[in-house]
Amino acid sequence: MNISFAFKNFEPSAHLKEYAASRFEKIDKFIGDTDEYELQVSLSVEKFRHKADIVLTADSLHISAYEESEDMYSTIDLVFDKLEAQLKKMRERQKERRRAGTPRGARMDVISFVDEPGGRSPSIKESDQFEPKPMSVDEAAEQIVTRKEEFLVFRNAETNRVNVLYRAKSGDYGLIDPGN
Repeated sequence: MNISFAFKNFEPSAHLKEYAASRFEKIDKFIGDTDEYELQVSLSVEKFRHKADIVLTADSLHISAYEESEDMYSTIDLVFDKLEAQLKKMRERQKERRRAGTPRGARMDVISFVDEPGGRSPSIKESDQFEPKPMSVDEAAEQIVTRKEEFLVFRNAETNRVNVLYRAKSGDYGLIDPGN
C-alpha cells in the first residue's frame, strides 16, 4: 500500500494530513486481496474552492475521483465517499461475475502483412487475452477520458455484450455494438 499526497497553493496542518491519511487507509477493506496498489491524493486550494483529486491504481484496477467544496475536510469526505462507492460497485460486479459461472474473455490479435513474391499475406505478430469489465457506456466514456486512451473494450452492463467505445478524430465518441 502506497499513499502519496500532493498539496498545491496551501500549507496543510498536521491535523489535516493525519485526517486525510486515516480516511484513505480505510480503503484497504475494499482492496484486501492485493497489497500492491498506489493511491495518489492531490489537494489544492483556488480562492474559496478546496479541491481533491484521487487516482487509485492496482493490478487490474484504475479508479479516479474528483470533488470540490468550500472546506477541505468536507472535500476529503466527499471524494472518499465517491471512491468508496466506486469500489463497492466494482466489488459487486466481481461477485456477480463469479456467480454467473464461467467468464467469457475476449481475445485480441495484432496482424501484420508480410511482403511475399506472390503478394501480401497476414500473420499474427502478437496476441493478448483479457476479461472485459462490465460497465455502462457512460462509465466507459469516463474511463477513456481518465486513461487518455483511443478506445476501450468493455462488457456493456445493460446488454451483457462486448462493446468498443472509441474516440473519433472530431473528439466525439463512437460505440461499436456487435448486436447478436
